[in-house]
Amino acid sequence: MEELFGRRAPDIRRRALLGGAAAFTAIAAFPAAARQRANRQVKARFAYVGSYTSASKPAGHGEGITLWRVEAETGALAPVKTFAGPSPTWLAFDPKQRFLYAANETDEFNGAKAGSVSAFGVDRDTGELTLINTVSSEGAGPAHCSVHPSGRFVFVANYGGGNIAVLRVGQNGGLGAAVDVKGDEGPPGNGRPIEGPPGNFSISDHDGPHAHMIASDPSGNFVLANDLGLDRTFVWRLDTQSGKLTPADPPFVPAASPGAGPRHFAFHPNGRIFYNLYEEASQLAVYDWDARKGTLSLKQKTTTLPGYEGTNYTSEIVITPNGRTMYLANRLHNSVAIFSVGSDGRVRWLAEEWTRGDYPRNIALDPSGRFLYVCNHRSDNVTAFRVHGSTGALTFLDKYVAVGSPAVITFLD
Repeated sequence: MEELFGRRAPDIRRRALLGGAAAFTAIAAFPAAARQRANRQVKARFAYVGSYTSASKPAGHGEGITLWRVEAETGALAPVKTFAGPSPTWLAFDPKQRFLYAANETDEFNGAKAGSVSAFGVDRDTGELTLINTVSSEGAGPAHCSVHPSGRFVFVANYGGGNIAVLRVGQNGGLGAAVDVKGDEGPPGNGRPIEGPPGNFSISDHDGPHAHMIASDPSGNFVLANDLGLDRTFVWRLDTQSGKLTPADPPFVPAASPGAGPRHFAFHPNGRIFYNLYEEASQLAVYDWDARKGTLSLKQKTTTLPGYEGTNYTSEIVITPNGRTMYLANRLHNSVAIFSVGSDGRVRWLAEEWTRGDYPRNIALDPSGRFLYVCNHRSDNVTAFRVHGSTGALTFLDKYVAVGSPAVITFLD
């Protein structure tokens, strides 16, 4: 998934951060019913952090999924409970947040060379998780899972197995056996990224297929999957009744640059722009998305680290609900890059913020959009930042939360 490197020297140069703070104006008078609804919403906010455990390779320090209560005004996380599990390194809710699905990034399940996916029922009042069932992911090392907008299918990307699978969801939220499994096919990508920061040695896993992320487009008619090892983004047409996948035309787009290593992607809220984050070239690419044909057209590519020299691995991409600001996580550089997003979807680098931790594997906004959280994998903590809505700038809240080998954070609102 990425080659491990030593910890970054603490004196790396940081750029000036964006200035300014958003003003928060209190509403003088609320009707009683509206005030009661707001209070109910504040009381029901929880966060879940999935971690690497000793069950994975490399082994982690986590215990499974940890549940946290989120203080709405300050962004503070208070521990509630831990649900033990084998390296639940990706978490995804169904559209109504009644069920939570965890990709368990292991290489063996029920005696077979495969990882697994677990389904949990969610108590929205307490955040409690109740295990429904666990099924095979149909490939080793599942690194990502997502849920179809209908809630009827869970998609899983098996990094070690180099394949993707479609799992049917039952009425009780439980998972059935895979209804389709597709192996990623093609020649390995370039051994080293030809674009990226000078002196970049982020070289790993261009030795065969390694599916890194899978998700449907906003319409739910297509499924896209990034394969880091093959330097390709595959596009599949989905039969929304059977769950079967057929290749789109064309069936894939190559990486924006050879050896770039596609990792995670995101769609703009308008559904017409696709952003692809390249792990090994520290590169972001912007594509126009044709939702009728399922085609991608490259319109921009840019570095996530202007002016930086050395090795880095990007990890995560987050877009604000209004589509105006984007955040990208840089591992080894240990920063969150901040981009503005134009009306045509093109991006412009604004600033960066130090994560106050080591190896940020995942970042996420809370449901209010007022706070951004960083899962610092190697420093075993989660850090919190206030988001300034008018500028997109981040202010560290002096809040560290100890979590062993955190890999992903997601929120129940």
